Amino acid sequence: MSNPENYLVCASQRSGSTLLVESLSATGVAGRPEEFFQYLQSSSLAPQPREWFAGVTDSSILELLDDAEPGEADTREFAQWRADVRAAGATPNGVWGGKLMWNQTPLLVARTRVASGRLRTAVRQLLGADPLFIHVHREDVVPQAVSMWRAVQTRVWRDGHGPHFDADRDAGAQYHAEAIAHLAGLLVDQERQWRRWFDEERIEPIEIEFGKLVSDPQGATAAVLSALNLDPGLAPPPPLKPQSNARSRDWVRRYRLDAETYGYPL
Repeated sequence: MSNPENYLVCASQRSGSTLLVESLSATGVAGRPEEFFQYLQSSSLAPQPREWFAGVTDSSILELLDDAEPGEADTREFAQWRADVRAAGATPNGVWGGKLMWNQTPLLVARTRVASGRLRTAVRQLLGADPLFIHVHREDVVPQAVSMWRAVQTRVWRDGHGPHFDADRDAGAQYHAEAIAHLAGLLVDQERQWRRWFDEERIEPIEIEFGKLVSDPQGATAAVLSALNLDPGLAPPPPLKPQSNARSRDWVRRYRLDAETYGYPL
Protein backbone atom coordinates (compact mmCIF):
# COMPACT_ATOMS: atom_id res chain seq x y z
CA MET A 1 0.00 0.00 0.00
CA SER A 2 1.24 3.49 -0.78
CA ASN A 3 1.53 6.16 1.88
CA PRO A 4 -0.33 9.23 0.58
CA GLU A 5 1.80 11.49 2.77
CA ASN A 6 4.93 10.61 0.79
CA TYR A 7 5.52 10.84 -2.94
CA LEU A 8 8.40 10.25 -5.30
CA VAL A 9 8.67 11.84 -8.73
CA CYS A 10 10.37 9.38 -11.08
CA ALA A 11 11.84 10.93 -14.19
CA SER A 12 14.86 11.57 -16.38
CA GLN A 13 16.74 14.82 -16.87
CA ARG A 14 15.00 17.63 -18.82
CA SER A 15 11.65 15.84 -18.72
CA GLY A 16 9.77 18.72 -17.09
CA SER A 17 10.03 17.23 -13.61
CA THR A 18 11.54 20.43 -12.18
CA LEU A 19 8.47 22.41 -13.23
CA LEU A 20 6.25 19.92 -11.39
CA VAL A 21 8.27 19.72 -8.18
CA GLU A 22 8.79 23.48 -8.01
CA SER A 23 5.03 23.91 -8.37
CA LEU A 24 4.36 21.37 -5.63
CA SER A 25 6.94 22.98 -3.37
CA ALA A 26 5.37 26.41 -3.92
CA THR A 27 2.12 25.23 -2.32
CA GLY A 28 3.82 25.08 1.07
CA VAL A 29 1.94 21.90 1.97
CA ALA A 30 3.17 19.30 -0.55
CA GLY A 31 6.65 18.64 0.74
CA ARG A 32 9.89 20.13 -0.50
CA PRO A 33 10.75 17.75 -3.34
CA GLU A 34 14.35 17.93 -4.49
CA GLU A 35 16.87 15.59 -6.12
CA PHE A 36 18.21 14.25 -2.85
CA PHE A 37 19.72 11.22 -4.56
CA GLN A 38 21.91 12.89 -7.17
CA TYR A 39 24.85 13.56 -4.87
CA LEU A 40 27.77 11.17 -5.16
CA GLN A 41 28.98 9.96 -1.78
CA SER A 42 32.59 10.32 -2.91
CA SER A 43 32.27 14.05 -3.65
CA SER A 44 28.93 15.27 -2.22
CA LEU A 45 28.37 16.71 -5.71
CA ALA A 46 25.92 15.94 -8.48
CA PRO A 47 27.38 14.36 -11.64
CA GLN A 48 29.56 16.93 -13.36
CA PRO A 49 29.62 17.67 -17.09
CA ARG A 50 32.30 15.20 -18.12
CA GLU A 51 30.81 12.46 -15.96
CA TRP A 52 27.85 12.35 -18.33
CA PHE A 53 30.32 11.39 -21.05
CA ALA A 54 32.17 8.59 -19.28
CA GLY A 55 34.00 6.50 -21.89
CA VAL A 56 33.74 9.21 -24.57
CA THR A 57 37.14 10.16 -25.99
CA ASP A 58 36.08 12.68 -28.63
CA SER A 59 38.07 15.79 -27.74
CA SER A 60 35.67 18.02 -29.69
CA ILE A 61 33.03 17.13 -27.07
CA LEU A 62 35.20 17.07 -23.97
CA GLU A 63 36.80 20.45 -24.65
CA LEU A 64 33.36 22.06 -24.41
CA LEU A 65 32.85 20.69 -20.88
CA ASP A 66 34.22 21.85 -17.54
CA ASP A 67 36.84 19.79 -15.75
CA ALA A 68 35.62 17.95 -12.67
CA GLU A 69 35.75 19.59 -9.27
CA PRO A 70 37.03 17.39 -6.41
CA GLY A 71 34.34 17.98 -3.79
CA GLU A 72 34.42 16.34 -0.36
CA ALA A 73 33.32 12.88 0.66
CA ASP A 74 29.98 12.57 2.46
CA THR A 75 30.77 10.61 5.61
CA ARG A 76 27.29 10.55 7.14
CA GLU A 77 26.08 7.18 8.37
CA PHE A 78 22.77 5.91 7.01
CA ALA A 79 20.69 6.95 10.01
CA GLN A 80 21.87 10.55 9.81
CA TRP A 81 21.56 10.71 6.03
CA ARG A 82 18.03 9.28 6.21
CA ALA A 83 17.02 11.77 8.89
CA ASP A 84 18.45 14.66 6.89
CA VAL A 85 16.69 13.64 3.67
CA ARG A 86 13.36 13.13 5.39
CA ALA A 87 13.61 16.46 7.19
CA ALA A 88 14.67 18.37 4.07
CA GLY A 89 11.84 16.98 1.95
CA ALA A 90 8.97 17.50 4.38
CA THR A 91 6.61 20.39 5.03
CA PRO A 92 5.30 21.02 8.56
CA ASN A 93 2.12 19.03 7.83
CA GLY A 94 4.23 15.89 7.42
CA VAL A 95 4.05 15.51 3.64
CA TRP A 96 7.39 14.45 2.12
CA GLY A 97 8.36 14.73 -1.52
CA GLY A 98 11.43 13.78 -3.53
CA LYS A 99 12.62 13.34 -7.09
CA LEU A 100 14.58 10.39 -8.44
CA MET A 101 16.19 9.90 -11.84
CA TRP A 102 16.89 6.36 -12.99
CA ASN A 103 20.65 6.98 -13.12
CA GLN A 104 20.46 7.88 -9.40
CA THR A 105 18.87 4.60 -8.31
CA PRO A 106 22.22 2.88 -7.57
CA LEU A 107 23.10 5.78 -5.24
CA LEU A 108 19.83 5.36 -3.35
CA VAL A 109 20.31 1.60 -3.04
CA ALA A 110 23.90 2.06 -1.86
CA ARG A 111 22.92 4.70 0.69
CA THR A 112 20.20 2.54 2.20
CA ARG A 113 22.53 -0.48 2.27
CA VAL A 114 19.96 -2.83 0.77
CA ALA A 115 21.77 -6.12 0.33
CA SER A 116 19.29 -7.39 -2.26
CA GLY A 117 19.93 -4.37 -4.47
CA ARG A 118 16.18 -3.90 -4.96
CA LEU A 119 15.11 -0.34 -5.54
CA ARG A 120 11.67 -0.77 -4.01
CA THR A 121 13.20 -2.12 -0.81
CA ALA A 122 15.54 0.88 -0.72
CA VAL A 123 12.60 3.29 -1.09
CA ARG A 124 10.75 1.53 1.72
CA GLN A 125 13.88 1.60 3.84
CA LEU A 126 14.03 5.36 3.41
CA LEU A 127 10.34 6.18 3.80
CA GLY A 128 8.93 3.27 5.79
CA ALA A 129 6.36 2.39 3.13
CA ASP A 130 5.68 2.78 -0.57
CA PRO A 131 5.15 6.41 -1.55
CA LEU A 132 2.85 7.68 -4.23
CA PHE A 133 4.85 7.22 -7.44
CA ILE A 134 4.62 9.95 -10.09
CA HIS A 135 6.14 9.28 -13.50
CA VAL A 136 7.10 12.38 -15.49
CA HIS A 137 8.20 11.61 -19.02
CA ARG A 138 8.79 13.22 -22.38
CA GLU A 139 7.61 11.53 -25.56
CA ASP A 140 10.09 13.29 -27.87
CA VAL A 141 13.68 12.62 -26.81
CA VAL A 142 15.23 15.05 -29.32
CA PRO A 143 14.34 18.35 -27.60
CA GLN A 144 14.99 16.63 -24.28
CA ALA A 145 18.55 15.67 -25.32
CA VAL A 146 19.15 19.12 -26.86
CA SER A 147 18.04 20.73 -23.60
CA MET A 148 20.33 18.47 -21.63
CA TRP A 149 23.33 19.15 -23.87
CA ARG A 150 22.81 22.86 -23.46
CA ALA A 151 22.52 22.47 -19.66
CA VAL A 152 25.55 20.18 -19.34
CA GLN A 153 27.64 22.47 -21.52
CA THR A 154 26.64 25.72 -19.78
CA ARG A 155 25.80 24.29 -16.33
CA VAL A 156 22.57 26.26 -16.34
CA TRP A 157 19.72 23.93 -15.43
CA ARG A 158 16.84 26.34 -14.92
CA ASP A 159 15.64 29.82 -15.75
CA GLY A 160 19.07 31.30 -16.56
CA HIS A 161 20.15 30.99 -12.96
CA GLY A 162 22.70 28.98 -11.04
CA PRO A 163 26.17 29.23 -9.51
CA HIS A 164 27.87 28.72 -12.87
CA PHE A 165 25.65 31.01 -14.93
CA ASP A 166 27.46 33.35 -17.28
CA ALA A 167 25.50 35.10 -20.01
CA ASP A 168 28.43 35.13 -22.46
CA ARG A 169 29.12 31.46 -21.88
CA ASP A 170 25.46 30.60 -22.36
CA ALA A 171 25.41 32.58 -25.61
CA GLY A 172 28.54 30.75 -26.78
CA ALA A 173 27.19 27.24 -26.31
CA GLN A 174 27.85 25.09 -29.37
CA TYR A 175 25.81 22.55 -31.27
CA HIS A 176 27.38 19.07 -31.37
CA ALA A 177 25.39 16.25 -32.94
CA GLU A 178 27.44 13.41 -31.43
CA ALA A 179 27.14 14.88 -27.93
CA ILE A 180 23.38 15.20 -28.28
CA ALA A 181 23.17 11.66 -29.65
CA HIS A 182 25.10 10.33 -26.65
CA LEU A 183 22.74 12.04 -24.22
CA ALA A 184 19.69 10.94 -26.20
CA GLY A 185 20.82 7.35 -25.81
CA LEU A 186 21.15 7.78 -22.04
CA LEU A 187 17.73 9.38 -21.76
CA VAL A 188 16.01 6.72 -23.87
CA ASP A 189 17.55 4.04 -21.68
CA GLN A 190 16.44 5.76 -18.47
CA GLU A 191 12.85 5.91 -19.66
CA ARG A 192 12.98 2.27 -20.75
CA GLN A 193 14.27 1.25 -17.31
CA TRP A 194 11.55 3.16 -15.49
CA ARG A 195 8.80 1.51 -17.54
CA ARG A 196 10.35 -1.93 -17.06
CA TRP A 197 10.57 -1.38 -13.30
CA PHE A 198 6.97 -0.19 -12.98
CA ASP A 199 5.84 -3.27 -14.90
CA GLU A 200 7.94 -5.69 -12.86
CA GLU A 201 6.84 -4.17 -9.55
CA ARG A 202 3.20 -3.87 -10.70
CA ILE A 203 3.20 -0.18 -9.86
CA GLU A 204 0.69 2.11 -11.54
CA PRO A 205 2.16 5.59 -11.11
CA ILE A 206 0.46 8.87 -11.83
CA GLU A 207 1.52 9.53 -15.44
CA ILE A 208 2.43 13.11 -16.40
CA GLU A 209 3.68 13.74 -19.94
CA PHE A 210 5.83 16.78 -20.70
CA GLY A 211 3.54 18.30 -23.32
CA LYS A 212 0.51 18.22 -21.06
CA LEU A 213 2.57 19.43 -18.11
CA VAL A 214 3.87 22.55 -19.86
CA SER A 215 0.50 23.34 -21.42
CA ASP A 216 -1.31 23.09 -18.08
CA PRO A 217 1.13 23.04 -15.15
CA GLN A 218 -1.56 24.05 -12.67
CA GLY A 219 -3.76 21.17 -13.78
CA ALA A 220 -0.92 18.64 -13.43
CA THR A 221 -0.04 19.99 -10.00
CA ALA A 222 -3.68 19.94 -8.92
CA ALA A 223 -3.94 16.27 -9.94
CA VAL A 224 -1.01 15.36 -7.69
CA LEU A 225 -2.41 17.42 -4.82
CA SER A 226 -5.72 15.58 -5.12
CA ALA A 227 -3.93 12.23 -5.01
CA LEU A 228 -2.23 13.38 -1.81
CA ASN A 229 -5.61 14.38 -0.32
CA LEU A 230 -4.57 18.03 -0.44
CA ASP A 231 -6.50 21.01 -1.79
CA PRO A 232 -6.04 21.12 -5.59
CA GLY A 233 -6.92 24.80 -5.48
CA LEU A 234 -3.48 25.43 -4.00
CA ALA A 235 -1.82 24.69 -7.36
CA PRO A 236 0.12 27.88 -8.19
CA PRO A 237 0.82 29.60 -11.51
CA PRO A 238 3.97 28.13 -13.11
CA PRO A 239 6.99 29.20 -11.03
CA LEU A 240 9.51 28.64 -13.85
CA LYS A 241 10.01 30.12 -17.29
CA PRO A 242 10.77 27.82 -20.25
CA GLN A 243 14.47 27.60 -21.11
CA SER A 244 13.83 26.63 -24.72
CA ASN A 245 14.43 29.40 -27.22
CA ALA A 246 15.10 29.92 -30.94
CA ARG A 247 18.58 28.39 -30.62
CA SER A 248 17.15 25.28 -28.97
CA ARG A 249 14.62 24.90 -31.77
CA ASP A 250 17.36 25.32 -34.37
CA TRP A 251 19.47 22.64 -32.70
CA VAL A 252 16.47 20.29 -32.65
CA ARG A 253 15.95 20.85 -36.37
CA ARG A 254 19.65 20.31 -37.14
CA TYR A 255 19.82 17.17 -35.02
CA ARG A 256 16.81 15.59 -36.70
CA LEU A 257 18.51 16.07 -40.08
CA ASP A 258 21.79 14.66 -38.76
CA ALA A 259 19.97 11.74 -37.16
CA GLU A 260 18.43 10.79 -40.50
CA THR A 261 21.88 10.87 -42.10
CA TYR A 262 23.93 9.15 -39.38
CA GLY A 263 21.37 7.02 -37.55
CA TYR A 264 21.41 8.89 -34.23
CA PRO A 265 18.68 8.13 -31.65
CA LEU A 266 15.31 9.76 -32.26
